[in-house]
Amino acid sequence: MADQQTLVSSIKQRVAAQREAIIQFLRDLCAIPSADSQIKAVGERAAEEMRKLGFDEVRFDKMGNILGRIGDGPKKLLYDSHIDTVGIGDPAAWQWDPFQGKIEDGIFYARGACDEKGSTPGMIYGLALAREMGLLEGFSAYYFGNMEEWCDGIACHALVEVEGIRPDFVVIGEPTRMQVYRGHKGRIEMKITAKGRSAHAASNHLGDNAIYKLLPIIDRIANMEPELGDDPFLGHGKITVTDMTVNTPSINAVPDEATIFIDRRMTFGETPESALEQVRVVVGDRPDVKLEMLFYDEPSYTGFVFPVEKIFPSWALPPEHELVHAGQLALKLLNGSAPEAGKWNFSTNGIYWMGKAGIPSIGFGPGDEIHAHTTIDQVKLDDVVDATAFYALLPALLKG
Repeated sequence: MADQQTLVSSIKQRVAAQREAIIQFLRDLCAIPSADSQIKAVGERAAEEMRKLGFDEVRFDKMGNILGRIGDGPKKLLYDSHIDTVGIGDPAAWQWDPFQGKIEDGIFYARGACDEKGSTPGMIYGLALAREMGLLEGFSAYYFGNMEEWCDGIACHALVEVEGIRPDFVVIGEPTRMQVYRGHKGRIEMKITAKGRSAHAASNHLGDNAIYKLLPIIDRIANMEPELGDDPFLGHGKITVTDMTVNTPSINAVPDEATIFIDRRMTFGETPESALEQVRVVVGDRPDVKLEMLFYDEPSYTGFVFPVEKIFPSWALPPEHELVHAGQLALKLLNGSAPEAGKWNFSTNGIYWMGKAGIPSIGFGPGDEIHAHTTIDQVKLDDVVDATAFYALLPALLKG
């Protein structure tokens, strides 16, 4: 215990000495717009910092994600943070420049500060510090700055299947309020398309309104949640109509096609097949209304295409797993105590790492997900700096 306390004290001192560099790095990352998964420029800024800190390898993968490696040990540890963001929406809704941001009462406000550029400085500086202190023996440690808002898990899936890098352990930097998280609900995305017949609105009786065909379906979906699954850890299933598109010759005509899009959050005990079947029963067997699962095959900014169905499994790493144990121990050594490992409400790249690939994964990052995608996107700067110590210490605790 005395040796661990000495190690922790040394890590904290070294992190404190790098505080200003860590904060400036975060501000630089947030100052670079990276919506719509256009991450080349922000990836280059992350690459610059990794090279400065002496990473052994720094490169972009085929999809356009940035990858840095320290060490060449047989075990692979990967720190995952997505460096793309959602857009800013209406610029007038922001009370400050969303990219330059502002610092007030120790909190940094900017697009991506919470979701999820806030974990990137700590991960990169933490890995460099871990190597400097001899804590990466036996590991190849990776920082993976990727595009996730684009499509959850697709960057990780391609890293394993195309680049051939399959980690043994993953830490996801999505905001966890500086706690260890070990899972979240999954989801599927689907659409329902109704076909009708167009006519002039003045003679609407001659048409067949596609919107009207969807109204009873929408109403049924809006009241479906009590029938969905429940789990003591992950919670209750969710279903939401999230978008609607209409095809009509003009605003003075009966629309001949209408489509709704559905986000279905799945808890344990629910499967993509069962969730799809619940909606299929609502739609019924009819030629004019079609239910489909969504499919993703859009090219990244490099032109790379990795087709996937929009199926995102639920997952949870058991609380007794060595990675959860190591994360909890790191918190106890750094803070004196650790709350019970929790879960996200939203979705992360964990849907691939643990959900599809079965790779042990936990989450740890500064920020609170309630601020994600809002005009008060924010992170505590003390947490950004302190997270560095967690990322540096964790590998030493994974070695046994």
